[in-house]
Amino acid sequence: MKIIGRNLRQGFVKVVPSSDDDLWHLYNVVYKGDEVYAYSSRAVKTDQEYSRPKSAERVSAFMGVKVESVAWDKFLGKLRVHGIIIHAPDIMPTAAHHTLNIALNQPVTIVKKEWPKHLLDRLYHASKTEKPMIIIAIDDEGFAVAETKQYGVDVKVEERMKLPGKNEADKRVAATKEYFKRAVNSLRQLWTPNHNPIVIVGVGFVKGDFTKFLSDEAKDMAKSVVDVKSVNNGGVSGIYEALRSGVLLKAAKQLRIVDETEVMEEVMKRLGKGEGTITYGLDAVENAVAMGAVEKLVVADTVLRESDEEQRLQLEKLMREAEQRRGSITVVSTEHEAGEKLLALTGIAALLRFPIQGAYQK
Repeated sequence: MKIIGRNLRQGFVKVVPSSDDDLWHLYNVVYKGDEVYAYSSRAVKTDQEYSRPKSAERVSAFMGVKVESVAWDKFLGKLRVHGIIIHAPDIMPTAAHHTLNIALNQPVTIVKKEWPKHLLDRLYHASKTEKPMIIIAIDDEGFAVAETKQYGVDVKVEERMKLPGKNEADKRVAATKEYFKRAVNSLRQLWTPNHNPIVIVGVGFVKGDFTKFLSDEAKDMAKSVVDVKSVNNGGVSGIYEALRSGVLLKAAKQLRIVDETEVMEEVMKRLGKGEGTITYGLDAVENAVAMGAVEKLVVADTVLRESDEEQRLQLEKLMREAEQRRGSITVVSTEHEAGEKLLALTGIAALLRFPIQGAYQK
């Protein structure tokens, strides 16, 4: 994400998204009621007096809409901002509905009545280049290859299989070699475009044997391996286990998804122990903020994005008050497991500096 213009007095920030992650950030930044400006195209009929109407022609122009809805298609890599036209050339109808299709490397200007600090922080952090990691989780029953995104983990390949038992040594050796070849080929497809860092996680000797096989058969790719860790499962379960257990922290201290997962693991740990230094639910969190007890306020992104304006303003006021009282804010993506856990706790929770009564009231 490039921030190419900013004037908070006039209420605008101009950015250029350069990755799918950036489109996801914008999806969480643009709210109903905002104004968004970008180049777009629209079919326009150019009727002339005393002649038959011409068929509609698609005209490209700089346009602005007052936002009514925002849709993000992570599979197609598109962000659609729908609203009422408030700025366009004279040949286009104002007050008509229109959808801006925001693409990568396309400048877009967002205008808000007020820019909350957490949204400015989101754009600032998105402007820092963050190289995704490739994770492969492998055991003798299958493997999965995934890429970390700022919104979660994108599983690219999952393959299940069953290697011959140890009593069939010759068959097992041959089958393992073919199995590792398939895993390396899957890994290479994801690694080749950008040579992203690789983390290998897995069970027992299989993980170590695969790491050695990679070093022998794909020396160029092996140079990108930044960590090898043990987990109790292979496949997709192993990837999520690695995130939950924190074994990826060494390789990705700045990775957003790891930070969010770590926060939610702390929330669940305190809940599991029945500690008084955790609370969740809007009323209970508001009470904790008023008491100056909140060390970290944790909010699900959908709670902010899908609330009506009154609810959203209430939440943003609560976030400002928490920061004023020396609390920090973590907005958790619901595109991965940590966000799902937070939604099960009403979508808002707080880690507290000291215990308070009524911590679990919803």
